[in-house]
Amino acid sequence: MSLLETLQKESEQVLDEKVTAKEPILEFDTFDENAIPGIVDSIFESALAEHASDVHFKPKDDKYEVYFRADGNMIKHKIYDKIYHHPIVARIKIISGLKIDEHRLPQDGKSTFTSKAGKEVDLRVSMLPTQYGEKVVIRILEKSPQMIQLRDLGMLPNILLKIERYLKSTYGMILAVGPTGSGKSTSLFSMISTFNANDFNISTLEDPIEYKIPDVTQTQVNPEIGFDFSEGLRTLVRQDPDIIMVGEIRDQKTASLAIESALTGHLVFSTLHTNSAVGTIQRLADMKIDRFLITAAVKLIISQRLVKKICSNCRESYPVPEKYYNLFEKDTDIDPRNASLYRAKGCDKCKGTGFSGRIGLFEVLEMSPEIEELIIKGASNKQVEEQAAKEGMILIRKDALYKAAIGDITIEEALKAMA
Repeated sequence: MSLLETLQKESEQVLDEKVTAKEPILEFDTFDENAIPGIVDSIFESALAEHASDVHFKPKDDKYEVYFRADGNMIKHKIYDKIYHHPIVARIKIISGLKIDEHRLPQDGKSTFTSKAGKEVDLRVSMLPTQYGEKVVIRILEKSPQMIQLRDLGMLPNILLKIERYLKSTYGMILAVGPTGSGKSTSLFSMISTFNANDFNISTLEDPIEYKIPDVTQTQVNPEIGFDFSEGLRTLVRQDPDIIMVGEIRDQKTASLAIESALTGHLVFSTLHTNSAVGTIQRLADMKIDRFLITAAVKLIISQRLVKKICSNCRESYPVPEKYYNLFEKDTDIDPRNASLYRAKGCDKCKGTGFSGRIGLFEVLEMSPEIEELIIKGASNKQVEEQAAKEGMILIRKDALYKAAIGDITIEEALKAMA
């Protein structure tokens, strides 16, 4: 086992000890079917109060559990008696327009919820049959979420300046890549919001529309009727756009149209599911996109992750433990003997967790002549990454260690991101 793997395992144990808490249990003396609508509403109220992005209703053999996903973490909300499983699922089906008597097939639906404070959100409902009955996952989407500014994403100054320089381009493609839930769409919208929509014809294709941007033409795709990203993009280019945002490149057809649009005078933004900036090149090549066209169209690739941000109210510094010396000396220019790491003991502000919100980790690959030459020759990801590092690209692992040293994140979060 390598040093990094050993450190990651130790950090996971530390985090597990920190977040372990007594399971919340909700007991009922008697079952009251009339109470179900109120119970479901109270769950949504609590989810909004916790700023949850998703609500999970998980059936078990002898109980029924409700979880929230907040800041990327799964938080157990309540445990119900098993008898409440089917009535709660039925209530959710009713409000989201699903078939109540269908229990064997997956179903997708949507609804809205208005809190007692008057806040209205969209609910995207997904039903999945399991061995213990139907599991429900509900994505919560705000009607008008607050747009995060590019400078607030957590980018290091040199990365931010590099991105801002390429936003002045009049054509080409800028890609945000990473796993699901890494904040790719938020980054794209932050970049789009830097443009004056009155000076440019800006159009987007989304699934679903998450942020409403004034004076920007936003379209939601609907694959069920044949209106997917590729078909939408084919139509958009006839609308005389200056800037196009495609929510996700999922297939060869969409990739080809996006590349063509970037080469014919449009600035194109999109996302891809890849694990690194250099890995994006191979992903596009796997979609049968010619390497010469990739280097001609793609200007910038932003790979990112989201990690938990340490609570600034209760954080405290401590000397870098000796076991991390080699890590800092290998991946950064930081002298660990004269640096500090940070941890938080927990307070009322962070509800005892030691964390508050999330922050991004980034690596940005730009198409220099040397990088283009390597890609056209079919060089390996490692060769491209080594050349990019020589040219100043900060890898995500390096960004993670920098942010640990300045107190944005814990070393444990940094190690998780480096896995």
